[in-house]
Amino acid sequence: MDVLYFAWVRERIGLAKERIDTEAATVKDLVAELVAREERYAAAFADTSALRVAVDQELTDFDAPLDGAREVAFFPPMTGG
Repeated sequence: MDVLYFAWVRERIGLAKERIDTEAATVKDLVAELVAREERYAAAFADTSALRVAVDQELTDFDAPLDGAREVAFFPPMTGG
């Protein structure tokens, strides 16, 4: 699965994109796997209420299932103007 990071999430992790193998059933499970990797992921996901997530380019929540997903993207909320 491809995992994409945008804005300050990308800055904290140090990557814009990575390909990972995961057994995660939900986005929340994926975040737990990433946080367990190392401190930079823990810093990026310290407050998930400050993040939005998309699975296969559709906005969703952290309880969303990952079965069959090819891409997950994490980013801060967007504002319009």
